[in-house]
Amino acid sequence: MSTENRPRTTAESLTLTVGQTSGHLVGSDEKPIQAAVDYLRRLGGGCVKIAPGVYNVRAPLMMAPSVKLVGAGTATVLRKMPSHRTDVIRDADWYEARVDVKDPSGFEPGDGITMQATPKHGKRTVIKRIVTAVDGQSIHLSDRLMDNLWLEDDAYASTLFPLITAEELTNDVTIEDLVLDGNREENDEINGNYAGGVFIQRCDRWRFNRVTSRNYNGDGFSFQVCDDVAFHECTSLNNANLGFHPGSGSQRPRFIECESRGNGQGIFFCWGVSDGRAEDCVLAENRDYGVSIGHRDTDNELIGCTIEDNHKVGILFREQTDFRSGHRTTVRDCVIRDNGFALDGAGVDVRGPVGDLLFEQNTFEDRGQGRQKVGIQVGPEAGEVTSRENTFIGLEADIVDSQERKGEPVT
Repeated sequence: MSTENRPRTTAESLTLTVGQTSGHLVGSDEKPIQAAVDYLRRLGGGCVKIAPGVYNVRAPLMMAPSVKLVGAGTATVLRKMPSHRTDVIRDADWYEARVDVKDPSGFEPGDGITMQATPKHGKRTVIKRIVTAVDGQSIHLSDRLMDNLWLEDDAYASTLFPLITAEELTNDVTIEDLVLDGNREENDEINGNYAGGVFIQRCDRWRFNRVTSRNYNGDGFSFQVCDDVAFHECTSLNNANLGFHPGSGSQRPRFIECESRGNGQGIFFCWGVSDGRAEDCVLAENRDYGVSIGHRDTDNELIGCTIEDNHKVGILFREQTDFRSGHRTTVRDCVIRDNGFALDGAGVDVRGPVGDLLFEQNTFEDRGQGRQKVGIQVGPEAGEVTSRENTFIGLEADIVDSQERKGEPVT
């Protein structure tokens, strides 16, 4: 019997195209892309397709709920413009919506701007806004400061921002098939708790498929207090700090067939990151650690990963108290080789009273250059560490108890 009489109540969502020479919206910077996202916000979601080209980004691309952003693979590049930094020259209070700067020449209406200060007491001030106008030495802002910028605290302003970001509680976003280029050589550094190639906070169920974040003077991908964020075939390449930064309180992050290479660290599990999984990933040639696990980062898994040529340690369990340690981590079917040559030569370094660690069916290897000297280095305070069916090749020692290290404690 025919089903043609069924009610047709489900509509297709709208797809908008952005290109440099043709499309629904045309341009070579972030503004037409932002316009397309904002248009779909009004409709409750949809898809933005970005044609090939290098798009010069002067402000963060603010995503909207249920919007899918799709490029043309490595042919679509969002590239950050060079940053400009200048001192604040007049005290600005929290309720004001403008700031006076020494050199306004690097700011244009529509630019992303970050203002920072270091109070003598209290945490660092970081304020992110959009420039709405430039009037002499006064920079007009998209919202009030909501914090003080005082000369005594060395306040300054700069055109630093994440390439892709969102307001809090922006959920169910998908990013696919594009490259984020942070133009590291022409940009100042900014901490990954505030920005990155991608930076989101309190945003759940984001999906990244075949996205590269490279050359950012900070983190490649940073997400804070975000649940169920998943990466598939993504790459974090040559970023100044952390490649993938599942931030404080983020639950169930997934990294499947991803690569983190040439960063400060490969994957940094921050505070309270639990039930995460990295599977079939390559974490290599990072200047500090391939993987770092610490403050209450419990019940995580590394499965089938290649962790190699990381300078200080392949996998680090940071030193914490018993309650704050990253208990119940499983490392299975991984290759851990040639790590630690800039420190103790350890494939894995277990610090502090962390326990219930399982290493199963892994290969620990030095390929003949004396880079990785031991497979697993276990500190005197560690709890239960189980090694089962692992293979050790070319090492000075397989599993050792360590009382002394070259490196300083890592918190």
